[in-house]
Parts: sequence; structure tokens; C-alpha cells
Amino acid sequence: MPTFRTGIIEPNTTRSRVDAVDLLRGLVMVVMALDHVRDFFGGTAVSPTNLATTTVPLFLTRWVTHICAPTFFLLTGTSAYFVSRRRSRGELSLYLLKRGVWLVFLDAVVVRCLAMQFNADYHVTILNVLWALGWSMVALAALVALPLAAVLSIGVVMIAGHNLLDPIRPAAFGSLAPLWTVLHVQGFLINRPGFVVLSAYPLVPWIGVTAVGFALGRVFDWEPGRRQAVVLRAGAALSAAFVLLRWLNVYGDPSRWSVQKSAAMTIVSFLNTTKYPPSLLFLLMTLGPALLLLAAFDRARSIPLDAVRTFGRVPLFYFVVHLFTIHALAVVICAGRYGAIHWMFQSPDLGHFPITEPPGWPLSLPLVYAIWIGVVVALYPLCRWYAGVRVRRAHPLLSYL
Repeated sequence: MPTFRTGIIEPNTTRSRVDAVDLLRGLVMVVMALDHVRDFFGGTAVSPTNLATTTVPLFLTRWVTHICAPTFFLLTGTSAYFVSRRRSRGELSLYLLKRGVWLVFLDAVVVRCLAMQFNADYHVTILNVLWALGWSMVALAALVALPLAAVLSIGVVMIAGHNLLDPIRPAAFGSLAPLWTVLHVQGFLINRPGFVVLSAYPLVPWIGVTAVGFALGRVFDWEPGRRQAVVLRAGAALSAAFVLLRWLNVYGDPSRWSVQKSAAMTIVSFLNTTKYPPSLLFLLMTLGPALLLLAAFDRARSIPLDAVRTFGRVPLFYFVVHLFTIHALAVVICAGRYGAIHWMFQSPDLGHFPITEPPGWPLSLPLVYAIWIGVVVALYPLCRWYAGVRVRRAHPLLSYL
């Protein structure tokens, strides 16, 4: 029967299915930490996705982490389906609603300022992944009242069709412009001196991914061979669709690829899809490999990656703790290099988020990778301990972290 391990829902079915989900989620949690280490230590002067200034290694460092957010949303929906096996629709909706509101609060109040900036002035607030994940769970709380085929259809239409809405700008809605910004366009909800609120994760496509993930859960009711074959074919189909649609260069992403000064940079241009909001091609590019990995983990049955599996069992705990850890490490390194740490507590401007960088701050890419590995290794004992606490104690409050 399904159980809840964190504020993000997780399944507990057969051993192989737990391993497959935990391994995939744990893998993307590990990869996610690389992007956040780069945020704090890699500098903001050069954008990894700006073809005029980026390098192939820097772009690929950013690109490999793109798989993380789509996988979070997909597996959240899938896990909600597991919960539906033992709860009525009303009970499931209430659970999703409560957890969704909690994630919205956690992102807006705790993560974005306390963890990312080490202050509570909220001069700069960026509503990010947990914000969108929370609202996606709230939306799913309503969608689960519909037949499964309807949930799947709504999710597919939101993913495949939302780029048709790209020409519509928030100003077209007058006083309701902030609502369109939240739903479909990355932009400011509030932008005045000393107080900025940026909606970084427009909701429409992410709700779609969560809805598709909920429908995907039905596949896990099938016998293993059939389930693995379907997930494998789906992953291959999405990956092939990405290559074909991207090659055609007609629809699916507001940014077209083009031939560059070298073959390597042309490939970079081809892979440089839009994340904010996630375009159809961005989601095909990431969800396809995610499904291929899920099929591989499910088929393998037993994979000796206990550390990765552990991270996947406590994802929300890991997420919050790893941000505090990375920022604390930045404070320590700043103190050692400069003899002062005030930069680490100042509200940055949006061009230098999440910290105000001291002069000459950015570290080289190899050092960024070294710090990333160190952070992941250091967090394993703590996550293993908390996973044990979750098993030994069934207190309801533990389901929120």
C-alpha cells in the first residue's frame, strides 16, 4: 500500500517499484545540487545559456540539470496516483491541497530568503520550483475528480499546446496581468525599489506535467514486463519527438536553433531550449530520458546505489538542507578569502542572485564540481539518519518534511 514519506508524495508498492522511483528521484536530487552549487560559486557574469558568451562545458553543466524539475513534477503526479488506491477522491484532494499549500509557503517564506539569502528582509523574492510544485498539487487536487483519461488529456494539451499562447503578453489582461504572469510568463508580480517579487516558474506547463504523471501511475498497476515496455517506449518516443520537432525548427520553443561557428556550438544551440516557462521541446528533451531511466531502474530490479536511493526517499528534507549547506559553505569560503562575510547576507539584485558576489568571487568549473561532490557526500549521513527516523516514527508532522 502507498505511504507518505515527505511533503512530496512517494509510493511504497513492490520493492522494485519503490527502488525505481527512489533511484530516479534520488539521481535528479544529486544532479540538482550541481546547479545550485554553480549558482553560489560559479558566478553570474556569464550565462550558461547565452550562446554569445557560454562555453560548451559551462552549457553542459547547466543542461544536464534540466532533467531535475520535470522529473520532480512527473513523479509527484505518479505518486499521487498511488495514494488514490487507498483514499477516496475527497481524501486525496484534501491531502494534495494541504501539501500543496505547505510547499507554496515553504518556497515563498523559508527557502527563497532564509536559505538562499540568509536574511528575512524579503527585498528580493523569487517564486521558484517548490512554489510551482505546490500549486500543481493544488490543481491536481481538483483534477483528480475527473476520469483518468480526462486528466491525461488535460495534461497533454497543456504541455503540447501552451506555446501557442506565447504571443499573449500580460499587459493584454490589464489589471489581471499578474495572473497571466503566474500562469504562463516568467515575470514580475511586484517590481518597485526595495521590493521585488518574480514568478520564475509559470504554472500552466508544470500543472500539465503533474497531470500526465498522475495518469502514468496507472501503468504501475500492470505486470512488470508490460509496464517496463510501455515506459521504455514512451521514453523513446518522447526523445525521438524532441529530435524531430527541434530539427524542423517550426514549433515547440520560442528560441530557434541555428548553425554556429563550430559543430559543438551548433549542438549547443540545438539543445538550448527554453525552461521559463518550459517549452514543449524542453519537456520532451527532459521527460524522454527521465522515462528511459525509470524503465531501466524498474527493469534492473536491484541496483547497488543505496546512497542515491536514500536521497530519493527524503527529497524535501534533502532539498531544504542542501540549500542551507551550500550557502553556509559559501560563507565559510568567503570568510577565508576576504576576511569578511557581509556579502553573503545582502539581498542581491536579480542579475546576481542568489548572493551579492564579492569582487573576483567566481570559482573555476572544476572547483564547482569538487564542491558539488563534497556537498552530496557530506549530506548522505544526515539523509540516511532522517530516512531512518521516518521509518521508525509515524508522526504526522514528519510527512511535511
